[in-house]
Amino acid sequence: MLVVGLLANFGCGPIQSTSFLLDAEAMLEAARTAQAERLAPYEWTAANLYLHKAKEEVGYADFEQAVDYSKKAVDFATRARNGAQKNARRADGPSGATTVRPE
Repeated sequence: MLVVGLLANFGCGPIQSTSFLLDAEAMLEAARTAQAERLAPYEWTAANLYLHKAKEEVGYADFEQAVDYSKKAVDFATRARNGAQKNARRADGPSGATTVRPE
């Protein structure tokens, strides 16, 4: 019974890290769609760097670190997406407002 439990735990690291990597990539794609590269560059860059580091840690089979970096990538990608959307609304100005131009 102990052997089965140990074998089950070995599979969790790679599976869990892969799941978090996929989440991070999906959130980065959402941020890209929101033009985060231009509208929230700090968060966009941080998310990409954390994702890169997470993939590096998977390569070293350090799955716990990979999960941590993936979570940070998701967090920064979410911030990037939200910040980009907020900055896009701010750049558009208040909706329904009419701009009066002096003659």
